[in-house]
Amino acid sequence: MSILSFRRSRPAVPAAHAGADLLAGHSIEVMPRTAARVEDFTALLAPGTRVYIAHIDGTPIEEMVATAARLARDGFRVMPHFPARSIPDRATLADWIARYQGEAGVTQGLILAGGIAQPSGAFATSMDLLGTGLFDAAGFTDLHVAGHPEGNRDIDPDGSDRNVSDALRWKQDFSRRTDARMAIVTQFCFEAGPALAWARGLRAAGIDLPIHLGLAGPAKLQTLLKFAIACGVGPSLKVLQKRALDVTKLVLPYTPDEMLADLARARAADPAFPIDGLHIFPLGGIAAAADWARERATPEPGRASR
Repeated sequence: MSILSFRRSRPAVPAAHAGADLLAGHSIEVMPRTAARVEDFTALLAPGTRVYIAHIDGTPIEEMVATAARLARDGFRVMPHFPARSIPDRATLADWIARYQGEAGVTQGLILAGGIAQPSGAFATSMDLLGTGLFDAAGFTDLHVAGHPEGNRDIDPDGSDRNVSDALRWKQDFSRRTDARMAIVTQFCFEAGPALAWARGLRAAGIDLPIHLGLAGPAKLQTLLKFAIACGVGPSLKVLQKRALDVTKLVLPYTPDEMLADLARARAADPAFPIDGLHIFPLGGIAAAADWARERATPEPGRASR
């Protein structure tokens, strides 16, 4: 008997154009330190791409604003993170908003709790930030909030979705009081089925905010496992674990082709498909993610995009 048990791999997904419609208008995420290594974003991203700027705790606001200004000059729609637990007080929040607007023309933001366990001051949740009214006073046009298709142990330590669901209902109500367009952008996941079930559950509960589903961009398996564990990705982590046991795939970089194809099939079969857009986390590098998306966002010859 062979020492290694070689599993039969699934047929390659014919993904050259699968999901091209879904990828149209996708967004992507950068950090100031990774953005600094990119010589020319216009050579990587389509004009007008929405670019989220992740704010890791401890990153100086000056670096965030400089990155936002650079991307705005290049013609991209800039959406910086506003992490509640990293903002000590109302005056700091007002200062950040004023800097982004004054120096980079920013009128969009992803409002979230942030990745640190303890608040540095007055704010602990995205609702605390939205409730200040400062974004509306500044005329922000787009406010996005986080979604967690696989739950979030930081918010619901008991493994339920009670607190997460309550927060989304509050944000749904807030969307009716603000002039800004609101949407949900989710954590990345590796399996379409659970994400779609979660999104359909929101719709059934009366939460109709647009949903932008997170995809992990091409990366080495070890890199993905590290990020998945750090970010609390749960049930769909088994997709990576199964991949790690497949010797034929172990040395190949992961791409989200299978998930994209599954989403495309679900969209074709469901007139009430609940996903409004895709957001790419470039875990294996911005260039790799941008190349992957550009290649697959090209409609199949002879087939018009809808």
